[in-house]
Amino acid sequence: MAGERKIVQETLRRVMLREFLMRETKRAGFGGLDIQRTPMGTRVTLIAERPGLVIGRKGSSIKALTDAVARDFNFNNPQIEVQEVENPALNAQIMSEKLANALERGWHFRRAGHSTLRRIMESGAKGCLIVIAGKLTGQRHRTVKFKAGHIKYCGEPRNQWMRRGFAIAKLKPGVLGVTVEVMDPMARLPDEVTVRPVAPADGTQAEVPPPPPAAPPTADRAEVEPDAPEPVAKGKIAARKLKKATQKLREIGADAEVPTEEPEPEAPPEPPEDES
Repeated sequence: MAGERKIVQETLRRVMLREFLMRETKRAGFGGLDIQRTPMGTRVTLIAERPGLVIGRKGSSIKALTDAVARDFNFNNPQIEVQEVENPALNAQIMSEKLANALERGWHFRRAGHSTLRRIMESGAKGCLIVIAGKLTGQRHRTVKFKAGHIKYCGEPRNQWMRRGFAIAKLKPGVLGVTVEVMDPMARLPDEVTVRPVAPADGTQAEVPPPPPAAPPTADRAEVEPDAPEPVAKGKIAARKLKKATQKLREIGADAEVPTEEPEPEAPPEPPEDES
């Protein structure tokens, strides 16, 4: 059990170092930690929103952190590097800390959750899940979720593309746990397939044929023939209207021959028979 015990001790030491640096660099916006063992010692890469607060005046703060890591956690020749976050809205740990801070300042949990979710999605994330758990509206524990976009809950895509952050908000009724999970904008899921054109045998680059032209939209008869006269009922009034329309077309210069159907003359009434 010597090997297993050594692995457990090393993992525990790294977790304690992460919690220590998270507390010490809370004001600077702690965004993550990366620990690598090198032949020269241990390289600790600290990701922060404001690296100037971590470094301090003339490097005083980062020297104090380096001495504390070497003294309290027994790391061999630790070297701390600070990197700035490119987009803080896509960092799950930073957004969870900001959401917990908003809850501590008195924001309503629904307003704070929707605001954080909208900010993350507008920054280009493929998906986001926010979970707030604790005494939200009463003495009983509740859990509220805010989600948008595409979210993976298990499997290799979750381990590879989902970034997770956790923070605690201390309120008068109790403690609220804030969990933020963000899917990386560069995530490529297994169902996203790109089909490449087949290269010819001579080695030249295959030409991609242009897409076929789109079919013209179907239109009604009224849209195709807007000037076509509407069918009218047979009768004296209809014949007069049709005659006027024909005259207007001839005045304009249109060569139109519209057959007019004149109503058949009614037969004169028969004279009454003489009873005598």
